[in-house]
Amino acid sequence: MLAVLVALPLCSAPLPPLAQKPGDWVTLFDGKTLDGWVTEGGRYDGKASWTVEDGAICGREGEKGAGGLIYTEQPYGNFELELDAFVSWPFDSGIFPRMRPRSSGEKGAQVTIDYRPGGEVGGIYSDGWYMHNPEGAARFKKDDWNRFEVRCVGNPMHIQVKMNGEPLTDYRFTSAEGFASEGLIGLQVHGSAGAPENARAMFKNVRVRRLPDDAGDYFRPQESGVFELTKAGAAAGWKPLFDGKSLKGWKGAGDGSGYRARDGVLEFLVKGKSPHLVTEADYGDFHLRLDFKIAKMANSGLFLRADRDGSNPAYSGCEIQILDDFNWEKETGSKLAPYQFTGGLYGAVPNKQRDALRPLGEWNTYEIRYVGSRLHASLNGRVMYDIDTHELKDVKPPFAERAETGFIGLQRHAPARVEGDAYAWFRNLYIREL
Repeated sequence: MLAVLVALPLCSAPLPPLAQKPGDWVTLFDGKTLDGWVTEGGRYDGKASWTVEDGAICGREGEKGAGGLIYTEQPYGNFELELDAFVSWPFDSGIFPRMRPRSSGEKGAQVTIDYRPGGEVGGIYSDGWYMHNPEGAARFKKDDWNRFEVRCVGNPMHIQVKMNGEPLTDYRFTSAEGFASEGLIGLQVHGSAGAPENARAMFKNVRVRRLPDDAGDYFRPQESGVFELTKAGAAAGWKPLFDGKSLKGWKGAGDGSGYRARDGVLEFLVKGKSPHLVTEADYGDFHLRLDFKIAKMANSGLFLRADRDGSNPAYSGCEIQILDDFNWEKETGSKLAPYQFTGGLYGAVPNKQRDALRPLGEWNTYEIRYVGSRLHASLNGRVMYDIDTHELKDVKPPFAERAETGFIGLQRHAPARVEGDAYAWFRNLYIREL
């Protein structure tokens, strides 16, 4: 085994100039040296040991189990990265897009390669979990090389990963706040002070190419606040659920009254008898985003995977609550259950970000990922919950007995008194089937 010890340069806070134009593949590792790599300049610097062994970058724990990252010397914003990774069992590693020093106040993200009991391969982490992927480790080839293809674009950041040619991860952050638009790419040794002898993470055949600045711009806001879908958005699989001018693709339950579409906004009217508006198409695994705003004493909700059998859609599928949290209990003299406030998964899980709801009359954004039994939901860029619905206890009926596919719906509970003729408004409804 050939081992080459290399003294690595340090990286100061200012980012160096770009090395190549978008579209050009560039080799990041020459197979012999660590030229072009540094061990400081990101969010998770450390004292891991980095060498070149058998034509690969090799990372091991440092003294006293120290971990750390090795970073590209050049920064990348929108990019595609390809590499082969070998992670011994049991050991923890990862790929880190857009790393910046802590002093910058900006952070990137991690694609986990945690190959240990209970570890996750393909999860998304950034000072906390954003997307779990407990099934990924079962697809990781033990004692062998695994091919990773990582695509990172946009603000908010969208990370897509393939492992050994098959999709592994597809996650778009719901907010760009606090996240870097570009930074170094890092490879990790996660310290533990308990790794087996000769435990290591190795990387080879590492190459990258920059993508255009607009590669992750899926929606283009107009002056009115209404989005226009870009070519990149369409290519990424996004489709509008609402055309901004009609109820095409939707159907009102009951007599269908109580809705109006105009100027890119879907309005829920005070007068009308329909209890909810539903998509004509059914959906199973998807990523959904929408904006909403409400008037005083508004009561609505977002139905997911609801059955068309005429039963309550909050229980045949599920409902994410929309409510005037600010006035409801005082005006009604009632006491709400924790899951009844805006963002709550009705009958099951409260929103842990209660202060994320904006004042009445201001626009809010829901982003929902529902894949299999895992539901990830955020309000205004803050994660409300990321749960396996089948593991929820004391929920009736259990989610395992609910529909796996169904309509997406918007609930209509009009308040008795409100200024004007509408009480809830929705816009920028887009869906991407997964």
